[in-house]
Amino acid sequence: MAPGARERILDTAFGLFYAHGPRGVGVDTIVAESGVAKATLYKHFPRKDDLVLAYLDRVDQVWFGQLRAAARTAGEDPRDQLVGLFDAVVRACRREGYHGCAFINAAAETDTATDVHARTVEHKAVVRAWVADLARRAGAADPQLLARQLTLLLDGALTAGVLDADPAAADGARRAARTLVAEATGGTW
Repeated sequence: MAPGARERILDTAFGLFYAHGPRGVGVDTIVAESGVAKATLYKHFPRKDDLVLAYLDRVDQVWFGQLRAAARTAGEDPRDQLVGLFDAVVRACRREGYHGCAFINAAAETDTATDVHARTVEHKAVVRAWVADLARRAGAADPQLLARQLTLLLDGALTAGVLDADPAAADGARRAARTLVAEATGGTW
């Protein structure tokens, strides 16, 4: 079954926004590439920001799902999961067409008073809370501190992967995460 107009618009925006940033893509381009009328686009997404928010929601589902899957794949031990989540970053940085973190990119091009910026901040807070929960279960002396350190490392690896055009940065971040987790949980495992 062919996707409906809303899904075609969102699928088109997903690819274009990730490759060029939301500000770099006009509504006319989305209309032309999705094959819908401009009125149809505005029926589903009255403002371009509504489309950007839907795009970020989809990115959140995909990316957070990849982080959780990588953590689960690492095993049952929360310490292994804290390190294993970096496998998602390693894979992302090696993907053809990698353009960095969609949330960091969107935040960089939006005013802090917008719904779009607030959505980027919300995503980062949710990821950090999840990492803090893993850190707590891993026995970290200060789970919030470890979560902050690991998410800074995560964001740095995502950014370095595109700025340096070198996916090895993500491998280095994974090794650094292992050191931070060992230190925060009282030794090696």
